[in-house]
Amino acid sequence: MVEGKGIRKSFGDLEVLKGIDISIAPAEIVAILGASGAGKTTLLQILSSLDNPTQGEVFINNTAVHKLGEKQLARFRNQNIGFVFQFHQLLPEFTAAENCMLPALIGGIPQKEAEKKAQELLSFLGLEQRLEHKPGQLSGGEKQRVAVARALINDPAVIFADEPSGNLDSKNQDELMDLFINLRQQFKQTFIIVTHDEHLAEKSDRTIHMKDGFIE
Repeated sequence: MVEGKGIRKSFGDLEVLKGIDISIAPAEIVAILGASGAGKTTLLQILSSLDNPTQGEVFINNTAVHKLGEKQLARFRNQNIGFVFQFHQLLPEFTAAENCMLPALIGGIPQKEAEKKAQELLSFLGLEQRLEHKPGQLSGGEKQRVAVARALINDPAVIFADEPSGNLDSKNQDELMDLFINLRQQFKQTFIIVTHDEHLAEKSDRTIHMKDGFIE
C-alpha cells in the first residue's frame, strides 16, 4: 500500500531522515512514535506526498508519487489520500457539512452528490445534529470527527494523521482511536498515524519507533 525506499531528507546541512526503508500493508493501522526532532512528521509528510525526499522513492498503491508532476500529484492526492491534523484545519466560515464537502468539490464531484456523501459520513460519525454548525460551535472531539469525515469523503486508500489526538482530552483520544479501528473495519483504509501518545499507539496494529532520523 505505502512504501518508502532509501528516504533521506536534508534541510541545508541538517539531515533529518538518514536512509529509511518502510512498508505498510493495505488496511493496516500503523503508529509512528518518537521524541520531538526524531523525524517522524517529516517522514509522514514525505510518505503522504506533501514534501519531496532529498533522496529516495515513495510508492502509494504502486504509484511512484515522487515522479508525478504538480498537477498529476494534486489529482492523485485528492483521489487517494486523506489527511487528519492535530488542529483540525477546518475553515471557520463554513459549516461542518461544507468543510467535509470541500475535497469532493475540488475533485469535481457534483454539489448534490457531495452534500449527500457529507451528510452520510457525518451521520455515520455521530454528527447528524451538527451538520449546519460552524467550527466555533463544535467541541474539540466534534471538530476532529468533521476532519475525519473530510478525510474520508473521496474514499481514499490511505489516511495520514499527524498528532490527531494531541489537542484532545483522554476520553476523546480513546474515542478517536476506536473510530479509526472501526473505519478500518468498515472501509478497509490504511491509517498511518504520527503520535506521542503511547496509549493510542498500543491500539494500532504495529508501532514504528524513530530516533535521530532512523527507524529503530
